[in-house]
Amino acid sequence: MSASQPPRPAGQNPDAPLGAATGAARPPVDADVPTPDAASAMDAAVEAADVPTLLVKIFGKDRPGITAGLFDTLAAFDVDVVDIEQVVTRGRIVLCALVTEPTVSTEGELRATVHSWADSLKLQAEIISGIGDNRPRGSGRSHVTVLGHPLTAESTAAIAARITATGGNIDRIFRLAKYPVTAVEFAVSGAETEPLRTALATEAAALGVDVAVVSAGLHRRAQRLVVMDVDSTLIQDEVIELFAAHAGCEDQVAEVTAQAMRGELDFEQSLHARVALLAGLDASVVDKVRAEVRLTPGARTLIRTLKRLGYQVGVVSGGFTQVTDDLQERLGLDFASANTLEIADGKFTGRVTGAVVDRAGKARLLREFAAQAGVPLDQTVAIGDGANDLDMLNAAGLGVAFNAKPVVRRAADTAVNVPFLDTVLYLLGITREEVEAADGLVDEPH
Repeated sequence: MSASQPPRPAGQNPDAPLGAATGAARPPVDADVPTPDAASAMDAAVEAADVPTLLVKIFGKDRPGITAGLFDTLAAFDVDVVDIEQVVTRGRIVLCALVTEPTVSTEGELRATVHSWADSLKLQAEIISGIGDNRPRGSGRSHVTVLGHPLTAESTAAIAARITATGGNIDRIFRLAKYPVTAVEFAVSGAETEPLRTALATEAAALGVDVAVVSAGLHRRAQRLVVMDVDSTLIQDEVIELFAAHAGCEDQVAEVTAQAMRGELDFEQSLHARVALLAGLDASVVDKVRAEVRLTPGARTLIRTLKRLGYQVGVVSGGFTQVTDDLQERLGLDFASANTLEIADGKFTGRVTGAVVDRAGKARLLREFAAQAGVPLDQTVAIGDGANDLDMLNAAGLGVAFNAKPVVRRAADTAVNVPFLDTVLYLLGITREEVEAADGLVDEPH
């Protein structure tokens, strides 16, 4: 932050924008030469870098009024505020104020006054002389979110060391949540997002923590589209296995499902093989299966929070519309697409109707949903657990492998390996406090 506005050039109209010299022709804004505005700003930045400053640090037991009291004390010495940082941890405050240096004749008085004020509140004060502001942050800025259950000192040290090894600098760290997992976010500069993501993915796998790396920028706060798989992601079950249990062929279907999810079988072929086993099952079982479906812990919180924050939410499934249509209505989803079990004379025929929603189909539907929502593809988030989710995860701006198979974890942008679906919110930079504020009250522990 700049301590003061740059001076206007001599003879400039005081009501004119900074840098607009009277009577001077201005080059186009896209010209290669600096505009007068840009030149003035650069000159001011250079000048500000050489200005003597004082770093005033206050630490001790937190209480109301400390911040106001410090700046009320500093106000008597006609200093400008350059930067402020404040952190409160377990009731202890660390408040840092970077201010312009007062006149030589009053600096000693300022130091004595600040120390006296701090002593009166049983706080400690430290005042350090220096030059200028914080050093400019390096190019390449990312948010690194770390989820631990628990988050150990060892894993935190390893993540921080790997960030440094990639050329990154940790500018800021803060906690996003303390339950159902500990989630912290590192603001990192000086390292490009993709290499940083690759390096930390390897480290995270070895440490047993979840790490997400996304590029910094306004797009992170833009309205987005979140699309997720259903079976073993939004819900804890595999829907076809629920149907199979009523048909008496659960074991056969479960084995084929497991092979397909591991990528050992072509999904479409496996789907037809499994559905054929349901031939003759009474369609009235649909209501029973809908009642048996168990949402993943945190699913309602995830969807409710996203919706209240202006996101659009959809599901794509290799399962069946007989269940996803019900989920769409119950959860208020914006989009839903799945396969449809064919029914004739009140019984399943053992076939599906229409185009199969397979691995490629899920990615296609993600793109279609994004187009309908008016959301750029790079602002979409996809969540899934199986091999048939990979194309969708790779097509999205952020692909999240949720309690996924190893092949999926290795290919996705990030992985979440705790059984709470709402932890995905932390990967988007949404804090637990924001979740609760969006909800109005805490009515679901996770």
